Amino acid sequence: MKKILEAKVEYNVFPNKGICKIDDNLYSIKNTIQGQTISFQRKRKKKGFIEGKLVERLENSPLETIEGCPVNERCGGCIYQKLEYDVECDLKKKTLTELYKDIYDEDINFHPSPILQGYRNKMEYTFGDSVKGGPLVLGLHTKNKFYEITDTVDCNIIDEGFNKIRQAVQEYFRDKNYEFFKKIKHTGLLRHFIIRKTFSEDEYMINLVTTSDEFDVNDFVEFAKQIDNRIVSIYHTINDNISDAVIVDKLELLYGKEYLTEKINGLEFRISPFSFFQPNPAQAEQIYNRALELAGDLSGKNVYDLYCGTGTIAQIFAKKAESVIGVEIIAEAVEKAQENAELNGLTNTKFICDDCLNFMEKVEKKDVVVLDPPRDGIHPKAIDRLIDINPDKFIYISCNPITQRMDLDKFIEKGYKIKSLEFFDQFPRTYHCEAVALLSRK
Repeated sequence: MKKILEAKVEYNVFPNKGICKIDDNLYSIKNTIQGQTISFQRKRKKKGFIEGKLVERLENSPLETIEGCPVNERCGGCIYQKLEYDVECDLKKKTLTELYKDIYDEDINFHPSPILQGYRNKMEYTFGDSVKGGPLVLGLHTKNKFYEITDTVDCNIIDEGFNKIRQAVQEYFRDKNYEFFKKIKHTGLLRHFIIRKTFSEDEYMINLVTTSDEFDVNDFVEFAKQIDNRIVSIYHTINDNISDAVIVDKLELLYGKEYLTEKINGLEFRISPFSFFQPNPAQAEQIYNRALELAGDLSGKNVYDLYCGTGTIAQIFAKKAESVIGVEIIAEAVEKAQENAELNGLTNTKFICDDCLNFMEKVEKKDVVVLDPPRDGIHPKAIDRLIDINPDKFIYISCNPITQRMDLDKFIEKGYKIKSLEFFDQFPRTYHCEAVALLSRK
């Protein structure tokens, strides 16, 4: 067995790593907070640090002054549950400032979330057990445990409706004695359960994910309809793939609406079972409004929204620009984007299914380009070609500051300057944060 080390976390680096010092070595341990005393095992050596695996938190940090969530120690979701929110924001801002300090030396703007509790509009739960052979649990994966599931009682980043629905469904399947899917044996019925909510309409969509084993679907539907009258849509997804991810072999609407409708900036967006939509709509609205402000006067300007997904950003920009073209390689997302634009009566938007770079090489006039790539950032082999599009402004929105920070080096090498850098706390109580950068040659 590897030797167990003990140390105090001296400071944090983004996204969720605590740094300890023993002798002349610096250790980096995930999911720890400045001031905690921890035990850990040494893993591998990387540039500047030795990675460590957390074994136990021996003492809380002086920053941890509240109780937070009752299952925080088991659930792997929220690292900052025991911090007052202003302390959490200060810690995030400090680590983000450090991350970008070599390329941006001005004070960064950090925007707290307008909603602290019950802010999420989607949760994906897993069926399993908390101990081998124990009762069925519907919840989230236990921290550092691949097979164990935590019963997320009174989770505070979702509203009471999520907790009520999850608990009722857990009890229903316990009473029915249905088995969850065993990852090793590949047997069992129950896999995942997804809840989506729209805040503007206060409605819920639920999606039960099972294997193709038979069960009484109609009985489940009748039960689910009685849980809460705000459940307006019930789906069933069949997934026989051995992967733990939700993979759709078959999707069927069992009851109610095909989609939910959410409103942002006076626009309506239809949300289907697997549509991407920002999980914190209240903060997303602030992000999009700020991006629109950073773009400046868009009168007579042509905007290109790359990696546009279902077109939320494109449609918000369409209210001010001469024209907006959204480009996305996923055909289903493009189809949904066009549907939403038609729903909102927007005639100056167009959505194209294509690789972003292939499309932009065909375009002559490029005033403003909005980038909102996946978490992995812009592909290294493509970034130079993308920058050579050469618009007046790039607005780079990122859900992963780590990859955005690396990408911005390339923009700077190509002659662009960071005019503004701002961060939005999209996921309070977790380490995640959204970054918005304005880049211009002028």
